[in-house]
Amino acid sequence: MANSYPRRDRARGIWKINDITKNIKEDGTYPQAGGAGKGFSAGNNNSPYILIDVVTIPTTGNATDFGDLISSGSNATSCRGSSTRLIFIGGNPSANVIQYISPTSTGNASDFGDLSVAREMIGGGSNKIRAVNMGGQSPGAGNVIDFITINSFGNATDFGDLTQTSRQIAGNCSTTRAFAMGGDTPSATDRMEMVEISTTGNALDFGNLVSDAASTPQGCGSFTRGLNAGGQTPTYLTTINSFNYGSIGNAIDFGDLTVARRLMAAFSNIQRGCWAGGTDPSSDSNVIDYVTISTFGNATDFGDLTANIQSAQSGADSHQGIEEFLPRAPELYSPTGKVFPIPNAVVGEGDFGLFNVGANLEFFNISTLGNTVNFGSGTADLTGGAAASNTRAVFNQANNTLEYVEFSTKGNTADFGDTTVSRSSQGGTSNATRGMFFGGESPSASDVIDYITIATISNASDFGNLTVARGNTAALCNTSRAVCFGGYASPAYSDVMDYITISSTGNATDFGNLVEASSLGADGAGGSSSTRGIIAGGGAGPSYYNKIQYITIASTGNTTDFGDLTSNRQSFGAAGNGTRGVYGGGAVVPANTAVIDYITIASTGNSQDFGDLTSAAQSTHGASNCHGALA
Repeated sequence: MANSYPRRDRARGIWKINDITKNIKEDGTYPQAGGAGKGFSAGNNNSPYILIDVVTIPTTGNATDFGDLISSGSNATSCRGSSTRLIFIGGNPSANVIQYISPTSTGNASDFGDLSVAREMIGGGSNKIRAVNMGGQSPGAGNVIDFITINSFGNATDFGDLTQTSRQIAGNCSTTRAFAMGGDTPSATDRMEMVEISTTGNALDFGNLVSDAASTPQGCGSFTRGLNAGGQTPTYLTTINSFNYGSIGNAIDFGDLTVARRLMAAFSNIQRGCWAGGTDPSSDSNVIDYVTISTFGNATDFGDLTANIQSAQSGADSHQGIEEFLPRAPELYSPTGKVFPIPNAVVGEGDFGLFNVGANLEFFNISTLGNTVNFGSGTADLTGGAAASNTRAVFNQANNTLEYVEFSTKGNTADFGDTTVSRSSQGGTSNATRGMFFGGESPSASDVIDYITIATISNASDFGNLTVARGNTAALCNTSRAVCFGGYASPAYSDVMDYITISSTGNATDFGNLVEASSLGADGAGGSSSTRGIIAGGGAGPSYYNKIQYITIASTGNTTDFGDLTSNRQSFGAAGNGTRGVYGGGAVVPANTAVIDYITIASTGNSQDFGDLTSAAQSTHGASNCHGALA
């Protein structure tokens, strides 16, 4: 397999046009900036108090000297930032100093600004734009959350409050969420709290650590999984906790550190997590442990720090919050905007599918069975419906915000525009040029139909109205006609199906009815070929159902039985290539599921197992570069 684009350490001056052309067309890659995978331990409780050590995370070996902090960084929060700037927050005794370094070269830290309240033993995390600082030790400051903008300079701004006063917290983050885990209040706690980084407001309860409350643990993680290790309760701990950033729930056991300890440094890239130094019952340590984050198991020796340390700050230039900066090798998506052909396909050209799992996007090949792989993230949960052309997917948040990704470029979403009305739980579908969003709740049931031109980044326009206002709808289409089905308008579930002609605007027309209105009223999933529409799953009240029905899109009339899903479920996503329909995730009794099913659209029969999402989730809207509308 070729290297990703001309490597920056081997490029010939300004990259030549033939290098660019070859790598884009033949190797399937494109230039990337930033993180080399460096991990940092900064400051400590022992002289010299200002030492900064650095390691290269993808390798193993001892740390080397990087430079010095301005002032002691002991008992401060983990550092965080972008691939070009790392931030160190607070310190002992109850300092308000914010310092930063550039990880691309060695050298001493510089002044950034001040915290809103001086404190130490802080938790928190960042994406590449904003760093959030949570809790800490200082009179009256233990529940404070404040934030900074990483690429600027200046003092921190108030964000909100933790649910309880807490210090000695482990911090962690994804691209969208920051976490405060464990700590003491003043006794050790197993509590996990989170905030959405792009917003402001008070923290929410996330779940609990495995079994041990933990004072002074440390956290790191991959793009999707967080790890939290060590601590004291009052004995020193070896426990490594694991949790999924995109869900809400308790941590599970991952494995153990090589030595029970607390007050460590922690850093990671998206493959490997490391814990360095700390103190155990007998002495301070220079030990560095590591794990492979995608697996479960005990830590392994990595190397040693330059000195025995405890209470250090820590972070990396390629942690989970800035994954999009990492160099990428060729993957299953098309890097050029040209969709992959499917041999003997009935319709369309592409074979690339996406599901959202909360704020994260995961991709898969529709014609090949298997599990999903991480693609990127949105700025918030993408739970409001989806539309796609053969080059671009557009997802709606649970409000009026539209975000998009290019199938050709693995990475995070960007802003597309806004819908005409802020609402949640609407259905989405599209042909190759125009996307539609049907109904929703705002908070009462809505009859609004919006449309967008997928190739043009702009706000949605009004299309018309449904025949009946309702939320929790789903939709499907071919090249010319879109059908919206089911939904909920308090207090009743709906068996209504409406249709529109996509190329025009105007109000919807009655299509027919679901044959099992009571069982398929809300939160089902669509799917289609150029001629047949598929309606799967759904629910009414506390009951979920496994029925699959179908219609002929060009006609009107009621649904016909197709078969059954592998389980009763609702609130799941659909993607397809015109030949195969794929259904991922959803709500099942008693919790969410990660299961992916598939059907052959032209036949009838029960669904079969396709694979799994990376984690159980509901509201998993789907999109593909070759759905049934791309005939």
